[in-house]
Amino acid sequence: MTLQEKTEEKTLELTTAAAKAVKDLIEKRDLEGYALRIYIQGGGCSGFQYGMALDNNIREEDTLVEEHGVKVVVDEVSIGYMQGSSIDFVENDMGSGFKIDNPNPLAFPGCGSSPQSGQGCQGCG
Repeated sequence: MTLQEKTEEKTLELTTAAAKAVKDLIEKRDLEGYALRIYIQGGGCSGFQYGMALDNNIREEDTLVEEHGVKVVVDEVSIGYMQGSSIDFVENDMGSGFKIDNPNPLAFPGCGSSPQSGQGCQGCG
């Protein structure tokens, strides 16, 4: 599948608030042409965490979504965990930041159980 074909798939949603926040960051840092890269990192006892960066290196293997004038790229491994996710930008009394609403359960490899089971992580060192 080519980068162009991946662009047409609806794999992620970027809210208008998130798009505005990304545009503001790109403008503030003078990074015209950059995209928001979202990725999954970690695993084990800590579980998976999301990472984000502004990136201008879009690879053929990346999934590219463009919404509200903002490009979002996800690598070929992370997209499997993030299919159907929504990225928002929230501001409240606790501060502001990006929020990812992911309908997919994230696995916890290396642990005998997941935090959802109530048993915690056993045997990870």
